[in-house]
Amino acid sequence: MSLRTLQQLADQFALEIDGDPDYEIGSLSTLASAGPGALSFLANPHYLDHLNSTQAGAVLLSANHADRFSGNKLISPDPYLSWAKIANDLHPVIQAAPGIHPTASVAANCKIHPTASIAAQVSIGADCTIGERVSIGPGCVLEHGVTLADDARLVARVFIGHGCNIDKRVLIHPGVVIGADGFGLAFEHDHWIKVPQIGRVVIGPDCEIGANTTIDRGAIDDTVLEQDVRLDNQVQIAHNVHIGAHTAIAGCCGVAGSTRIGRYCMIAGASGIGGHLEITDKVVITAMSTVLESIHEPGHYGSGIPARPQRQWQRLLVRLGQLEQWSARLRKVEKKPS
Repeated sequence: MSLRTLQQLADQFALEIDGDPDYEIGSLSTLASAGPGALSFLANPHYLDHLNSTQAGAVLLSANHADRFSGNKLISPDPYLSWAKIANDLHPVIQAAPGIHPTASVAANCKIHPTASIAAQVSIGADCTIGERVSIGPGCVLEHGVTLADDARLVARVFIGHGCNIDKRVLIHPGVVIGADGFGLAFEHDHWIKVPQIGRVVIGPDCEIGANTTIDRGAIDDTVLEQDVRLDNQVQIAHNVHIGAHTAIAGCCGVAGSTRIGRYCMIAGASGIGGHLEITDKVVITAMSTVLESIHEPGHYGSGIPARPQRQWQRLLVRLGQLEQWSARLRKVEKKPS
């Protein structure tokens, strides 16, 4: 990382300086671990007390908290957003060298742009199209007819099933499976019959897919992620799910088949969403929630129960088991003449 002065950062990212504009930043760090020459940030008020002890050379923070730190400051209306932009600029992704590794297997009739990078032990099926500056990391497998548009990046060990379409600037982390069969079964007398899954997975531009996430191909129509959808690690997206643009889904969530999720939604970790539902735009679902009915109004929804001390939780469970008895007693009381 090259040295930057506070003035250079302020000019580039439209920030206000309070302190020495010529102070040089050589690293990025948390408030707790920062030393001289490091830039840190405060976005969550939970860490306000860390401003008293941090050794950071400069801190990025909001005007509301600027008086809590006496050192060099960069002031932003949204410190976390500014931090993201600075971190991206100071730590850019290293572009892989173009070319095809000798151990890679590339089938016939593929269209591979000369600027693309294909690493060791990659397997690419017939009739695939690989765009400009695409990076395919070690051990990835592409079945026949896959399209990777410009600047897509597969980090390592990614599987993409036949016919799937990955748009520009999509980032896919290790262990992801895109386009495996959806869970389609029909029962006949005493056994299951597999229903062929003939749709694709279509992923729009600027999406990010976290490690070990799985996205099933459509049963008939496609499974679709629109532009700028962000999926965390270990998320399961079933067949024919449609996720609207700019929606983010945190780790260990599952979405059952044929559900449509709107734009600008946020779904917190370990939530489960049933099948054939409609979730409108701008819905926030809190952690460990179970959604079994469609949501037609924007807003915050949740059903997870936060952890409590064990003895308190045990008492609550006992009371929960008594609810039916209490309800029956209340009905008897209400029926008595006054």
